[in-house]
Amino acid sequence: MTHANTLTIALSKGRILKETLPLLETAGIVPLEHPDKSRKLILDTNLPHVKLLAVRATDAPTYVNYGAADMGVAGKDVLMEADGDNLYELLDLKIAPCRLMVAGPQGAQPAGHRLRVATKYVRSARQYFAAKGEQVELIKLYGSMELAPLVGLSDVIVDLVDTGNTLKANGLVPLEHIAEISSRLIVNQHAYKLKHHIIVDLVQQLQQAVNDNG
Repeated sequence: MTHANTLTIALSKGRILKETLPLLETAGIVPLEHPDKSRKLILDTNLPHVKLLAVRATDAPTYVNYGAADMGVAGKDVLMEADGDNLYELLDLKIAPCRLMVAGPQGAQPAGHRLRVATKYVRSARQYFAAKGEQVELIKLYGSMELAPLVGLSDVIVDLVDTGNTLKANGLVPLEHIAEISSRLIVNQHAYKLKHHIIVDLVQQLQQAVNDNG
């Protein structure tokens, strides 16, 4: 657990980090070095008691869950897959929006076998198809999902869809909508009790920034 007088925020690298920084700046928090230009993984800010961690997107909930960070920003897609008994989701930051979808060739039908689904979102896919009463075969992949139906590895995929251009370029179409995805502000349960005032103050400022952007 981080020190009682400090606030450590884990930020997901990439698009989420880029879109989180202006919100933090509105709340008066600015890193002394830009994360894209610094090799440091722990970034000091203009506020001596606030530090930022630049972490892989899938790791952000883990840092918060185990108390290595008090708070964090993570995509809803990552949170839906994560084990997070010790974290709360406080705020939808409404950044990095996209959709979690089932996609595949138009009219995709399994031929003599259970529907094969390639995805890195195994938990979300399992829950979605179970809720529909469908038994499927899940195949875990980490990248280039669109390739799976093209070479016969799977019938469909479950993946994030933003513009849909990558699907289209590979002859695939969105078939079913699973969830709207955006980035969420999360907090460690223990830190929320221990540092309640400082966290609530930051959340209120971020809520205002989200409202202003809306």
